[in-house]
Amino acid sequence: MALLETKGLTAFYGDFQALFGVDVALDTGETVAIIGANGAGKSTLLRSISGVLANGADQVLFDGRPIGALPAPEIVARGIAMVPEGRKLFPSLSVEENLLIGRYGRSVPGAWSLETVYDLFPILKERRHNPGTALSGGQQQMVAIGRALMSNPRVLLCDEISLGLAPVVIKDIYAAFPKIRAAGAPIVIVEQDIGQALKVADRVYCMMEGRITLSGRPGAISRDDIHAAYFGATTQ
Repeated sequence: MALLETKGLTAFYGDFQALFGVDVALDTGETVAIIGANGAGKSTLLRSISGVLANGADQVLFDGRPIGALPAPEIVARGIAMVPEGRKLFPSLSVEENLLIGRYGRSVPGAWSLETVYDLFPILKERRHNPGTALSGGQQQMVAIGRALMSNPRVLLCDEISLGLAPVVIKDIYAAFPKIRAAGAPIVIVEQDIGQALKVADRVYCMMEGRITLSGRPGAISRDDIHAAYFGATTQ
């Protein structure tokens, strides 16, 4: 049984349907990448899993239990943390205060504390008294990841963490992910950078127009398969 899975997941913004019967799964110790063009439904999928969007209870399962209808605070309390697109730091708080906010709603023992987050991203310790939004984009992304880790999550969701960042910064951020996974948190990454996604993922799902158009292990799917799944020819 998968640790986290969606079954026939649908999602709506008012009358607009954004997801159509989406099935994805994440196993313990795994990194799953969700790829696709803008508007494919990737972020909506993460919002549904994290409780930002309400869904049918049985459409999202965590440890085999239905969580699709739970609100976001309850999802966090159960151990699913999200690094949101755009980072969304609190501008009035320092780096360290932004990190400590991550404990709100779920303060449990585990691998992650201020000390271990600073070990993961040493620059944050140097800048810990600075306003969070006074940092570079890459450093702000590190704060957002660290804030999510402070809840000692059982699953980490990452939404477009490379968006708008220089390649050298993206490389530094992604270098932290093996350590995060080794500490016990499997990861779901939403990513437009196909090459980056294929490097880190154990399994990849491609989305288009709210549907899964391709899934598989990175070594078992070709660039042609991915191109077809991105632009309209469905491959299963």
